[in-house]
Amino acid sequence: MGLRTNTAVWLPNQNRWQIKVQKDGVRRTFTSTKPGRTGQREANRKADVWLDEGISSTTKRCADVWAEYMISVKATGGTSNIEQVEKFGRNYILPVIGARRIGDLTTGMLQDVLNRSYKEGCLNPDSKRKSRGNLSRKTLQGIRGVEVAFVKWARQHKYTSLRPEDEDLTVPKGARLKGRKILQPDSLRVLLSTDTRVVRGKVEQDENVHAYRIAVMTGLRPGELLGLRVGDLDGDRVHIGRAINRQQEVTSGKNENAIRTVVLHPLAVAEIRAQLQQRTQEEEHPLRDDDPLFLLSNQQSLYNYWKFYQRCNGIDPPVSLYELRHTFVSMIEDAVPPAQLRRIVGHSKSMDTYGWYSHAVTGRDDATAQAVSGVLSEYAPCPEK
Repeated sequence: MGLRTNTAVWLPNQNRWQIKVQKDGVRRTFTSTKPGRTGQREANRKADVWLDEGISSTTKRCADVWAEYMISVKATGGTSNIEQVEKFGRNYILPVIGARRIGDLTTGMLQDVLNRSYKEGCLNPDSKRKSRGNLSRKTLQGIRGVEVAFVKWARQHKYTSLRPEDEDLTVPKGARLKGRKILQPDSLRVLLSTDTRVVRGKVEQDENVHAYRIAVMTGLRPGELLGLRVGDLDGDRVHIGRAINRQQEVTSGKNENAIRTVVLHPLAVAEIRAQLQQRTQEEEHPLRDDDPLFLLSNQQSLYNYWKFYQRCNGIDPPVSLYELRHTFVSMIEDAVPPAQLRRIVGHSKSMDTYGWYSHAVTGRDDATAQAVSGVLSEYAPCPEK
């Protein structure tokens, strides 16, 4: 189970697909003369059948194997990931395959999960919050990823020989990336020029305004903002190495690309300095490296303050904190090369940053920061020197 790490390759001089695999010191070659991916899959399947000879048979239902799989997920995953996997399993995957025997599971059944989820939405009749279908491409990609991970785990534990990662397990073509709102120019100008809110008819300073502005000026995720410490700042550079998730847990970020160092443009530097000055006034002792940059307990608290700020200052339509990140990407998409933008916002090479976030740092990093500054300066007053 899970012994094959390679895939069949096309040999043009022999006009066939070929794969070589080894088991228990014995090496064998499997081939297929069928053209295209059909032939590649056939050769891989032949190899898998030989590698999987002796697989332990089981009559376990997929739901029972899923319960075992979740024990493994909980032992290795973070809270957010565990919740996501549990939700996808409960609402989309298990309603389709849960009663099936794991040994009878096919790629077609896994495809049915995606097709039905796209068409019908939540498939769990007991769910209190049901999506009504037309799921976004991103959600369906997440469901597909969980399906593949589940079957891979089951294969490693000799419950199945299925390899959906080698098959055409696809997200329905009709699924689309759902649009996100961004802060429009007039609202952006309000944010970058107004630092007050109205409480019980009295105008007062909004102590979190620098957090909102830094979010829209840098594209930091809300959890990354709350994870910033004084020691993470070094002049015009900020090191992003932690985040506070929605469960108030300290993590290393959403993914391995989330750990990064970003060169800040002058407007963002000015906001950072203003926040540091505010924090110095709030503390009775000099700031230490491990002191938080923002004194907020969790993401929901920051979001509540942000919603109140929007209402007080006539920002309409209102946007979420995460959509400030979308606003940042949308503003600078024409000024920054894709590779640099991915580094700034902490995306992998495979992530379509423009496609998902866009809307109708030595040397190169410094130049990128200046390009971002040029775009943002159109909306903000010049920072004091």
